[in-house]
Amino acid sequence: MLYFFNFNQFYYMSILIALAEDNAVNRNTFLNKIQHFTELDIVFTAVNGHDFLEHLKGLPLYQQPVVAFIDLEMPEMEGIQTIQIAKTLYSHINFIVLTVFDDEEKIFEAIRAGAAGYLLKDENAGSIRNAIASVLEYGGAPMSPAIARKALAMLARSEPGAVNSPLEKEVDSVLTQREKEILQHTIHGDDAKRIAELLNISVLTVRKHIANIYSRLHVNSKAQVMHLAHKRKWFD
Repeated sequence: MLYFFNFNQFYYMSILIALAEDNAVNRNTFLNKIQHFTELDIVFTAVNGHDFLEHLKGLPLYQQPVVAFIDLEMPEMEGIQTIQIAKTLYSHINFIVLTVFDDEEKIFEAIRAGAAGYLLKDENAGSIRNAIASVLEYGGAPMSPAIARKALAMLARSEPGAVNSPLEKEVDSVLTQREKEILQHTIHGDDAKRIAELLNISVLTVRKHIANIYSRLHVNSKAQVMHLAHKRKWFD
């Protein structure tokens, strides 16, 4: 995460960015658009959400991206879910959706998940660079004009308080029913032996499920998984 810059006065080192996009043509198009901006440094590209989170797992903080562009429709783990998990574990990363979808439901879900911006894939290189500058220098929320119009219309129709409604419990799409049971017991403080007794299964089976939970949620410890579960309000 080493960067020192000012877009307007041109004193900077390197701005680390990443891309999650399953389509090879779209990945290459994005890379071609930004290759002439010497201040931008691609840390990695990923083919889906799982791949994105796995790349982050092995990176020290100073090598992690500060801006990540995320496609919405990807196999194995789609963009909204990727942002939801990654934003909790890597709060310093600014996520910008880069997609062909401009429907209101997707916009709302992306914002609720923690996206800092929402761009259509046909944006030119200058718009992408300006979006990065907006997020990092001014804390802005860059949007393609068509997206911004839809977002404003959506907010105008929303009931008071609707934008701040609780997050959907996306754990249903990540874990099996048994894994959800074990996760719930885990965040309530039960150890593997106690969970085995409560569910009438072996301690070894419980530990295998816990290992699967860690892998599916891309965490490394009980503290991380508890933080993630509480942050996402999975069992409130």
